[in-house]
Amino acid sequence: MKAWRIAHFGIENLELVALPDPQPQRGEVLVRVHAVSLNYRDLMVVVGRYNPKMHLPRIPSSDGAGEIVAIGEGVTRVKVGDRVAGIFMQNWIDGPADAAKIRGALGGDIDGMLAEYVALSEDGVVRIPAHLSFDEAATLPCAAVTAWNAVVRAGRVKAGDTVLMQGTGGVSVFALQFAKLLGARVLGISSSDEKIERAKHLGLDAAVNYRQHPDWDKWVLEQTSGRGADLVVEVGGAGTFTRSLRSIRIGGVVAQIGVLSQSIEGIEIPLLLHKQVHLRGIYVGSRADFEEMNRAIDLHQLKPAIDQAVSFGNLPDALRRMETGAHFGKLVVQVGG
Repeated sequence: MKAWRIAHFGIENLELVALPDPQPQRGEVLVRVHAVSLNYRDLMVVVGRYNPKMHLPRIPSSDGAGEIVAIGEGVTRVKVGDRVAGIFMQNWIDGPADAAKIRGALGGDIDGMLAEYVALSEDGVVRIPAHLSFDEAATLPCAAVTAWNAVVRAGRVKAGDTVLMQGTGGVSVFALQFAKLLGARVLGISSSDEKIERAKHLGLDAAVNYRQHPDWDKWVLEQTSGRGADLVVEVGGAGTFTRSLRSIRIGGVVAQIGVLSQSIEGIEIPLLLHKQVHLRGIYVGSRADFEEMNRAIDLHQLKPAIDQAVSFGNLPDALRRMETGAHFGKLVVQVGG
């Protein structure tokens, strides 16, 4: 089979190699991968900024969807022919996270999905919604589950709440879609007026270009009559965190997800205290979360937003597009037909 492999860190050092087809062992399934989607984490893994001490070589990428073509002895959860996606952390099946459950992340701790075939534990896959293509289903394991946990678990968003999304990457766009399913008002910030207009077609209620309005926290307060947002889906990191605190209502939730920006400014601890902010770090979620989310996606026939789908051989180009931040929603790599 063909697979992409990190031999040395750097997009330019990715290798497209021929490897033996994996064989499913007891309790495992063999998945013919049809599509893989890229996350910012995957870019960081490839360039060596996620874990500089990672054991190499490593097949990258956590998110992929395909068809089960063979099963090992004792497999009962799924069968040959099932359309499935791998779960991000292969050991996190249900319940709250712990040190053991968050080991075994695809494309990090263990080899990922950028291969024509992968062997996974039967416990490490979920069936995908019938109305989704493989390209669409490949976007779900990391970005969608993360957004689901931010909006549903951490934010406990309900009809009439106000949610603030940052940017228009995969997690942010899924957060927009899930928040709208729940009847929330969604505000957004972006560096691109064009992306703001695209997001409005998905239900975004109002947005501001943060390059033109760097004090966007004041805009959020204006939009909420001084109250602040009920939930901020925080993907910016240190560079946006303080403004997120200023944007949240008293007793609101900041779901901290991303680390896209840095800052030399310290965290304003008094803001955390005075606003009684609930700060929740979100690190994807469990298989049970994935399955619950899929039921909602199926019920509402939700469609993921795909920016671009490229052929398997064009993975480096897709990673460079992600590096520029030019994408809207998800970037997909098509592995097989």
